[in-house]
Amino acid sequence: MNNNCTRFAPSPTGYLHLGHAASALIAANWAKANSADFVLRIEDIDQTRCRPEFETAIYDDLHWLGLNWQQPVRRQSEHLLDYQLALSELQKQGLLYRCFLTRREVMAEINQAPHGIIDVYSGPSKHLSATQEAELLEQEKPFAWRLSLSKAKEVLGKLWHDLEWLETGSGQSGLIKAEPEVLGDVILARKDISTSYHLSVTHDDALQNITHIIRGNDLFESTHTHVLLQVLLGLPTPIYHHHALITDEQGKRLAKRDGAKSLRELRENGISAEQVRDMVRL
Repeated sequence: MNNNCTRFAPSPTGYLHLGHAASALIAANWAKANSADFVLRIEDIDQTRCRPEFETAIYDDLHWLGLNWQQPVRRQSEHLLDYQLALSELQKQGLLYRCFLTRREVMAEINQAPHGIIDVYSGPSKHLSATQEAELLEQEKPFAWRLSLSKAKEVLGKLWHDLEWLETGSGQSGLIKAEPEVLGDVILARKDISTSYHLSVTHDDALQNITHIIRGNDLFESTHTHVLLQVLLGLPTPIYHHHALITDEQGKRLAKRDGAKSLRELRENGISAEQVRDMVRL
């Protein structure tokens, strides 16, 4: 019996473009070749940007490409309690702390740090006292729950140096040593929502028995954090395959925010699904 399973997990924050088509087709083709299950998951925790029409378009575009998936589709916005429970487990281990800094204040601390790593927050030089934190909470100041790498090192001890995953991507392959410092003390939840991408995707991949995660190279660095979360939460670590990205004529990766031409537009302009398949062969 083959229990292998992979997934495609888009966010309905815009229409799918060729980059999404590549990821979906690579995952679906792998599933077909390996007699594995193919799962579609809607990652819609960002309620300020996600819209119903974009979710509907995801189903339309994937059906147009000839893809089918297991039912029902998991929509993350319907399972926030699941992520709250996972967050609580990390809290019990003393692995989280409230960060009241604004984005600008976080960047200021990063710029002052001696390590010179851009956009990586490695935690405060001095944590707030219980009194200081209580005062900020009483003022209802916004905060984020961050994962403390220093505490994680204490909890894992020697296991910290054994964090790794099996990578089958074309860029790198073999056993990769996980180095969570790459992303620093990541945000796992905020005051107003009980999860973040890192927490929800790690939780759901385990819940849905995903054995092979196939996604773009832009998420390679996130794997360092995901492997750490898997170990801290007692979850299995899947096999990862990070594929090359579809780029524009200038070599820049396609992105919704940059107005990359959507599959919907291509379809309306007479491009066939087979032509799209040819365009995204990597």
